[in-house]
Amino acid sequence: MTISVEVSAVKNFLSQCTPFNQLTEAQLIAASTDVQIAYYRAGDTTDILDYSSPRLYVVRSGAFEVRDNEGQLLDRVEPGGYFGYPSLLTGHAITNRLVVIEDGLLYQLDEDSFRQLRSASRPFDRFFNQAHAKRLHHAVRFREQNYLLTLRVSDLSSRKAVTAQSVETVAAVARRMTDERVSSVMVVDDNNKLCGLVTDRDLRVRVVSEGRNADTPLSEVMTEDAISVSQESLVFESMLLMTEHNIHHLPVLNEGRPVAMLTATDLIKSQKSDPVFLIGEIGRQQTVEGLQNISRDIPELLRSLIRAEASADQIGRLLTTVTDALTRQLLQQAIEKLGKPPVPFAWLAFGSQGRQDQTAISDQDNGLLVSDAMTQDDDAYFKALATYVNDGLDACGYCYCPGGVMATTDTWRQPLVSWKKQFLSWINQPSSKALMHASIFFDMRCTYGNQKLFHDLQKTVCEAASGNEIFLANLTANALKLTPPMGFFKNFVIDRGGEHKNTFDMKLRGIMPINDIARIYALSVGTEQIHTLERLKEAVSRKLLTLKDARNLIDAHEFISRLRLEHQGERLKEGQKPDNHLDPSTLSSLSRHQLKDAFAVVTDAQSALRVRFTRGLM
Repeated sequence: MTISVEVSAVKNFLSQCTPFNQLTEAQLIAASTDVQIAYYRAGDTTDILDYSSPRLYVVRSGAFEVRDNEGQLLDRVEPGGYFGYPSLLTGHAITNRLVVIEDGLLYQLDEDSFRQLRSASRPFDRFFNQAHAKRLHHAVRFREQNYLLTLRVSDLSSRKAVTAQSVETVAAVARRMTDERVSSVMVVDDNNKLCGLVTDRDLRVRVVSEGRNADTPLSEVMTEDAISVSQESLVFESMLLMTEHNIHHLPVLNEGRPVAMLTATDLIKSQKSDPVFLIGEIGRQQTVEGLQNISRDIPELLRSLIRAEASADQIGRLLTTVTDALTRQLLQQAIEKLGKPPVPFAWLAFGSQGRQDQTAISDQDNGLLVSDAMTQDDDAYFKALATYVNDGLDACGYCYCPGGVMATTDTWRQPLVSWKKQFLSWINQPSSKALMHASIFFDMRCTYGNQKLFHDLQKTVCEAASGNEIFLANLTANALKLTPPMGFFKNFVIDRGGEHKNTFDMKLRGIMPINDIARIYALSVGTEQIHTLERLKEAVSRKLLTLKDARNLIDAHEFISRLRLEHQGERLKEGQKPDNHLDPSTLSSLSRHQLKDAFAVVTDAQSALRVRFTRGLM
């Protein structure tokens, strides 16, 4: 195939960049052909990012800085680096801006090209999902910066030391290693002080390959002066030692005497509470069982984020990122099993996954949006696809939706025209059932598949809801039925009996009212923002809320959400099933006072919402 000089130059550069170097020749040529090239000068004030059309930007030359809307530096990107992919992956509106530091060229790939490459190449898709996870991970401003940096060797679960004397034979020690199921033995002297180390590799290299007999004493094959660490050493220091010396075993000593063996496997296990590690492992699983095993580490991820004092918003985003990764991997497994989809589709996440504020107890809320080209025969494929994913998510701890809001339900697996019809009926005929669905379906996000299909649906919904006074009035009246649990004398209103006696539901009476307020403001002006805090910020820019009122609501959302997550973390620690029911008597007097203040903010915001949107019902 003959290609132009310009395309050839693009191809040669991309072929040196991961993950483009994982593409086939045909895929690389197609990508290079689709690339648009733009040149920018340092200090250029022209808007580089196309806020109406997300793209993948590849830096060919020069240097660029990505900053948020408050001017905070998020990333510095140099030749071979990328930006723009978070919006392509999440469907969120672009909010960052670009600063040109050095004159440079940018290669740009539009959304369709990026989506096609992700669908065609698993390594390409995995690379950008992991890059996005790292971006979120680094955005979490831990008080301790990184939990592993403060973790001590003694904090890791490691088995008791297996030791031997230097006069023992290779045969005897090999049998002990087999019986104990270990890959190394620490050699000690008469005072039980460490004097050497023998590993599986030593037995292969120094015994078998050199033809030594089984009666050889350990003193002839052991590594003397083995590198070791104390119990109080930092895990971070141990990782550096292993990397620097290319070793996989570190004896752990207490006053020179072996107490444990730290292995590379122990360090890997310690990282299972790291979202980047989890998402990387998810991308390598080829079976539901593999994903199920990985998902067992999600509760520990939540607890580690709470310990590190990440914000509730950051925790919600990170937990949702893991859910998104599981969902995408299940979809890819299903497609490999069932074959290529007959027509384009988009997997939709609703509710908490759509808003990116998941917690330790999240059930499934999802659906399938399929191209209008779908035939009745095609639906058999998509039902099988949905069944594989919904069953897989349930196996991973995301239980089936009690209300059946899942892609396996025929009603929520429809072509675009049917989805549009459904949303328009809810908006134009706001029955009680339609208003109940609003808290789930109007918080939707495409997590996999054809973004154009999703944007087409989203545009229809936003335009129909915007300014629709009857719909907004009924939606508001329904939302105001959920009020904070405060009595006339500013006392907490709690359940007086039943399973959750002396508690109130933090989700139902604290978080959901704020989500409802943000959703109504967003729908009233047709904004495509889904995340609650972003919706509140948008309401300020649209002059629906004052900056002070929005900040108060954001603070209230963070405080209540944080209490909820800490409560769930404590129940997980105690081996109990997490829930949303908090006993206010367990809080300090300061926390109770702050919680009452947060509820007062919500009550005031609901009053303002009532005045603005329900006048037509009076």
